[in-house]
Amino acid sequence: MAAEIVNPRSDESKTHGAASANDISGADELFDPAFALHRGGKMAVQATVPIRDKDDLSLAYTPGVAKVCSAIAENPELVHDYTWKSQVVAVVTDGTAVLGLGDIGPEASLPVMEGKAILFKQFGGVDAVPIALATTDTDEIIETVVRLAPSFGGVNLEDISAPRCFEIERKLQERLDIPVFHDDQHGTAVVTLAALRNAAKLSGRTLGDLRGVISGAGAAGVAIAKFLLEAGIGDVAVADRKGIVSRDRDDLTDVKRELAELTNRAGLSGPLETALAGADVFIGVSGGTVPEPAVASMAPGAFVFAMANPNPEVHPDIAHKYAAVVATGRSDYPNQINNVLAFPGIFAGALQVRASRITEGMKIAAANALADVVGDELAADYVIPSPFDERVAPAVTAAVAAAARAEGVARR
Repeated sequence: MAAEIVNPRSDESKTHGAASANDISGADELFDPAFALHRGGKMAVQATVPIRDKDDLSLAYTPGVAKVCSAIAENPELVHDYTWKSQVVAVVTDGTAVLGLGDIGPEASLPVMEGKAILFKQFGGVDAVPIALATTDTDEIIETVVRLAPSFGGVNLEDISAPRCFEIERKLQERLDIPVFHDDQHGTAVVTLAALRNAAKLSGRTLGDLRGVISGAGAAGVAIAKFLLEAGIGDVAVADRKGIVSRDRDDLTDVKRELAELTNRAGLSGPLETALAGADVFIGVSGGTVPEPAVASMAPGAFVFAMANPNPEVHPDIAHKYAAVVATGRSDYPNQINNVLAFPGIFAGALQVRASRITEGMKIAAANALADVVGDELAADYVIPSPFDERVAPAVTAAVAAAARAEGVARR
């Protein structure tokens, strides 16, 4: 389609439908700038070709469009040249795990999906369409996305609760020949690896020298653990609410049972605090609070990535007492672990070469490119670049596209 997604912040859209006290529940909301920004939505569709007269109309629609339709019917590959398919991503959610809000449903999740879509455009030049599904049934979600797939070049799964998110992503990847990427898992993992590579470099170590501990065995925690192992970390243990995920536990889900087989080579068991003693890295993706004595028990020169929002598992002031490098998920502290550093460039690179999927190698390439952006500026308070660093998206895009070609999943 000759259209692109835009941010509708024109003067007209700012003033259209001025709110009254009866329109929004509560006077605070009436004057809250977040409500003002969101009123009318954060995005719209804008044509990329003008329709100024009947000749333009006859080319953009009937009868001219029929020629293009017939050509695509004869050669379906032409859909990538003559529609927006090759440059647009579906942002799909069921609203079950939205930010720190939890299961709030499809309608309430839509502002987040709109926000995700404009981040795709702003930081990666990728058009994206928010799709909030009125079902939490795993099979229904899979079937719905499969039926929507002909319109899109990729699928970004968003804010779908664990463990359902793992099965949904896996089955969609098996059935579709376009990239399917659950950003809550893999975007977080990519940015975490990039920051950890630079932290290790700063301390004169490699990933293989490090023993890590992850608090949280949900979507992000599982993905980070697997990704760090793929990248070569020495060892990593994962803890959930009941303690370290270990082979001797009989209460594990299938996902955690697999995790127990892959992680915790030291054979640790017991609470999170046991794993932290002597550990080199803490990665928090769970919320809650880690006691200060547990942080103090970590190895000298440790790295603390307390990424829960808005309240990190370890407050930065405490973390700095014991750690050489501290990162959070917040923008008001240095070293923000933010997915927006990864997903726009990852999809831009995948779409650029019409990749059939996003491989582990492509994700590692993205992490390495992101880490390399920091370059000679590397410091304890700068192991990961800012989302507003204009070098980020081009670097990640190029690295992902090159990796796709190297791994044989590129189709152009």
